[in-house]
Amino acid sequence: MRDPDALIARAGVRGDPDRDQHFLVDDRVLDRLPTYLESEAPRASDDVSGESPRAEELDADTTHLLEIGGGTGALTDRLLAVADEVTVIERDPTLAAFLEREFSAEIDAGRLTVIEGDALEVELPDFTASVSNLPYGVSSEIAFRLFPEGKPLVLMFQQEFAERMVAEPGTGEYGRLSVSSQHYADVELVESIPKEAFSPPPAVQSAVIRAVPRDPDYEVDDEALFLRFVKALFTQRRKTIRNAIRNTAHISGLETPDAVVEAADEELLSARAGALSPADFAALSQLALEVGGPDLEE
Repeated sequence: MRDPDALIARAGVRGDPDRDQHFLVDDRVLDRLPTYLESEAPRASDDVSGESPRAEELDADTTHLLEIGGGTGALTDRLLAVADEVTVIERDPTLAAFLEREFSAEIDAGRLTVIEGDALEVELPDFTASVSNLPYGVSSEIAFRLFPEGKPLVLMFQQEFAERMVAEPGTGEYGRLSVSSQHYADVELVESIPKEAFSPPPAVQSAVIRAVPRDPDYEVDDEALFLRFVKALFTQRRKTIRNAIRNTAHISGLETPDAVVEAADEELLSARAGALSPADFAALSQLALEVGGPDLEE
C-alpha cells in the first residue's frame, strides 16, 4: 500500500482547513475502512457503538466503488486493492491532476476513473458501494445524495454528526438527521477516529458510519412530503405535534394543517418530535397526504 505521508509529499500539497482539507494519514484506519463493507469486519476495539441488525447481510458488492474526496489517494489505493473498478470525485484541480499522475497505470488499465468536479453537481457513476472520507462542510448534502441510490455506504463524518445519524427516539441527539438517515438504511457507527489520524488535525473528532440500504417497514407514498414533514416538525421540536403541524405549514406544504390535526391520533398529537419513531412520522405524512390539502408538490 502507498504510504499516506509519501503521497502528500509527492503531491507537494498541505491540507488546508479553510478549504475543508484534512488528509487521513493513519495506515490502520485506512486499512480498516474498506473492510466495513464486509459482514465480519475487524473493528477498532474501543471505538464501536454496537452491531448493526443487518450486518450479517452486508458483504457488499465491490465491483465498482465510489470515493468522494480522493485527496492524495491514500484511501483510493486501498479501494483499488479490493475493487474491480474505482471512481474518485475530487473537486480540487491540483489534487485531481495529482491522482491522474500517481495512478496513471490504474487509469490506463481501466480500473480507476478520476472525475474533477463537485460531488453535488457531477453525474454519479453506476457504483455498487461507496467508501469516502467526506468533506465535512458539505457532508450532509453529499450523504443525502448518496442515500437514495440504495447502495452500501461507509462514510466518515464529524463525530457529533455521526452520532445524530444513528440516534434513537427519546435521546438528545435524535432529530431530523436521524429520521431521514434511518428512512433509507440501517445506520451504524462503527469507529471513532481521533484528530491525530489526520494531517492537519481537524478541530473535532471524527467517526465512521456504515449504512446498509433497506426498504423501511412502513409505507410512504410521497417521499418528498415525508422528508419535508420531518423537517417541519423538528423545527419546533419543543412544541407538541399538534402545534408543530399547525405552525409549520409553510415548510411542510400543507394547505389545511387543521385537517391533519383533526384526523390524527391524540397520542401522537400530544407527543413531541423527539419522541416519534420514523414509522410515526410516516403515518402522519400519509395522513397529511390524504387530508392535508392539494398544495403538496413544491
